[in-house]
Amino acid sequence: MWFFARDPVRDFPFELSQEPPEGNPPGPWALHRGRKKATGSLVSIFVYDVKPGAEEQTQVAKAAFKRLKTLRHPNILAYIDGLETEKCLHIVTEAVTPLGVYLKARAEAGGLKEQELSWGLHQVVKALSFLVNDCGLIHNNVCMAAVFVDRAGEWKLGGLDYMYSAQGNDGGPPRKGIPELEQYDPPELADSSGRVLREKWSADMWRLGCLIWEVFNGPLPRAAALRNPGKIPKSLVPHYCELVGANPKVRPNPARFLQNCQGPGGFMNNRFVETNLFLEEIQIKEPAEKQKFFQELSKSLDSFPEDFCRHKVLPQLLTAFEFGNAGAVVLTPLFKVGKLLSAEEYQQKIIPVVVKMFSSIDRAMRIRLLQQMEQFIQYLDEPTVNTQIFPHVVHGFLDTNPAIREQTVKSMLLLAPKLNENNLNVELMKHFARLQAKDEQGPIRCNTTVCLGKIGSYLSASTRHRVLTSAFSRATKDPFAPSRVAGVLGFAATHNLYSLSDCAHKILPVLCGLTVDPEKSVREQAFKAIRSFLSKLESVSEDPTQLAEVEKDVHAASSPGMGGTAASWAGWAVTGVSSLTSKLIRTHPTATSAETNVSQRPTPEGNPTPAPTPVPAASTTSSHWETQQEDKDEAEDSTTDRWDEEDWGSLEQEAESVLAQQDDWNSLGQASKAGQISHPERKSPESDWSSWEAEGSWEQGWQESNSPEPPPEGTRLTSEYNWGGPEPSDKGDPFAALSVRSSAQPRPDVDLWGEDSWEGLETDSRQAKAELARKKREERRREMEAKRAEKKAAKGPMKLGARKLD
Repeated sequence: MWFFARDPVRDFPFELSQEPPEGNPPGPWALHRGRKKATGSLVSIFVYDVKPGAEEQTQVAKAAFKRLKTLRHPNILAYIDGLETEKCLHIVTEAVTPLGVYLKARAEAGGLKEQELSWGLHQVVKALSFLVNDCGLIHNNVCMAAVFVDRAGEWKLGGLDYMYSAQGNDGGPPRKGIPELEQYDPPELADSSGRVLREKWSADMWRLGCLIWEVFNGPLPRAAALRNPGKIPKSLVPHYCELVGANPKVRPNPARFLQNCQGPGGFMNNRFVETNLFLEEIQIKEPAEKQKFFQELSKSLDSFPEDFCRHKVLPQLLTAFEFGNAGAVVLTPLFKVGKLLSAEEYQQKIIPVVVKMFSSIDRAMRIRLLQQMEQFIQYLDEPTVNTQIFPHVVHGFLDTNPAIREQTVKSMLLLAPKLNENNLNVELMKHFARLQAKDEQGPIRCNTTVCLGKIGSYLSASTRHRVLTSAFSRATKDPFAPSRVAGVLGFAATHNLYSLSDCAHKILPVLCGLTVDPEKSVREQAFKAIRSFLSKLESVSEDPTQLAEVEKDVHAASSPGMGGTAASWAGWAVTGVSSLTSKLIRTHPTATSAETNVSQRPTPEGNPTPAPTPVPAASTTSSHWETQQEDKDEAEDSTTDRWDEEDWGSLEQEAESVLAQQDDWNSLGQASKAGQISHPERKSPESDWSSWEAEGSWEQGWQESNSPEPPPEGTRLTSEYNWGGPEPSDKGDPFAALSVRSSAQPRPDVDLWGEDSWEGLETDSRQAKAELARKKREERRREMEAKRAEKKAAKGPMKLGARKLD
């Protein structure tokens, strides 16, 4: 039934490529590239076509097929599959390239380094040692055509066609009949008398000497050329001369040859060979040895071949992490090798491991990941970031280790562009509000403000309107001087995200208060920002048609392109303050706990103020500064008292806590504005900050009084003056809408800028104000103690198993 017969070649699970045979090595086999049909993985296929009248060659090919199938060693060509029919033989092995082709290609690209050649020869000698000493086999075909190189640069010994037993059980060495291969035979084989004393490995070691000569000098023209070492390294010449000596008895065993070459100053005594030997035995090494090896590996990777790093080091690193408990020490070499991968390879090999690492509870692992996030963030897609990485990263905001909190904040610069609406505008803002309000480390509060300024352009328009002004205003009241600078820079970096009304009524009053800050760096940045906002207002005042252009980004959707300004204004905070943060955390872990209790007072202009830690300053002789500073101290003291006494609880409990104290925050806002002229057109806190107050966020301490005070009698609007400009035109004045006042207020023709007004400010009773503020603080303290007592009484004793959240 011939029509039921199937072609075994067609059913073979591997297929040959259409390219011509590679290298065309001498011998019965033709080497083809191929791939597996099921997976597409690359392989090499050795093909022998059975020809009539060539029975001897056919028997040699079948013997090689059998030997390669049964011999397994890391330095011998790896057998995968095979096919034997009446017409052909197919041997499928790992994807390899003939050594001659490989050396020629590398020579065109700049040549092989000596350390690569040393490791390649080491592998060939080790394979010979395995055959002679462990298997009792003589290879009988060591030459350039019998060595192949895989994709990692590993040298593999093949060409097992003429192998025979060292005991002579199979009748001695087979006849080759190929002149290209017979030129490597040692001279003693020509003596048929058998009187020459030799070892079983003598012939193979002679052929090894021929291989070494060809590796460094090119094809061997004749046996007499072996007398001249040529380009063979000096450290290898003495051992090479032993191999090609005329006396076969003195040729060393392959194992002893390796020992000689690995001795002090030997050709195979280098870092590359040591690294490879350690990787081969890594499974039996002690954990301490593995830790030390991976720590030193990163320094050596730059001098190692790329193919070796990608195909040998990388798999070992991945295996060490998943099964060897290597921990965070593998991250540095892992990401260094990852730079050599293509985007597709990175997604397949590195990203799954990185995602798994983020779920680790090892703090060293987490902080290393955060520090090196810049190296792999571009390979992470948005769904992976939002569902598998961000939920684990946010735990760092609540960590008790300041270094992890700091790195978590800085990592948001990279994660923010990939976060979805809820994670960015809700979850992240909750954590930022908590860090800026109550973190004990001043540098972390500072970096939180800087990070918010940099990611402000990614926030939605409604979130920007609720958060940015309040957050930066809070930062300007921070006792840590760099945090106040960061607040000013945050305003400047996001200047295009505020309406003119916010600039005039909310931002400039805050910045003006910083012009008398005790720190010179804060004052300098405040003046710079004030000039920027004033120039913006002045430009619109001169040309009202620019209003739409100036406010085009206020209600625009989040745009990554708007982040460039933030990077230029606040770049110092991530570089300079980053190192400052680490120093302060290491040297003064509890320094900021005292910062909140230090009242800031200005120093005289002649005395320099130390930075960045605020210290109590000497009393000043300027009565004007004292008047303004007492009002500022009153607001800061009340805020500090409230931050220290408030039971913050968890993020989920913040809403209840803030709603319960809403009336207290309103009274705080009234106290902070005592003695100052209030701004017109005020909005109630319920309408402005309702959603964020419910979450206990930025607006605490930045609420204004519900009942604006009327202007002093005799006050005249600036819009009523003719400032020396042209006659009023038909153009609408955009600033008229910013200054809506009650029409019932009288407008007598009195100049507020006159000398009488300044004299009234100077003669105001400061002692009465201080006494009033002290009484209010005392009343608020008693109210807070009463409310806390009521809460504790209502809650009752804690139940068994319950845990009080910080």
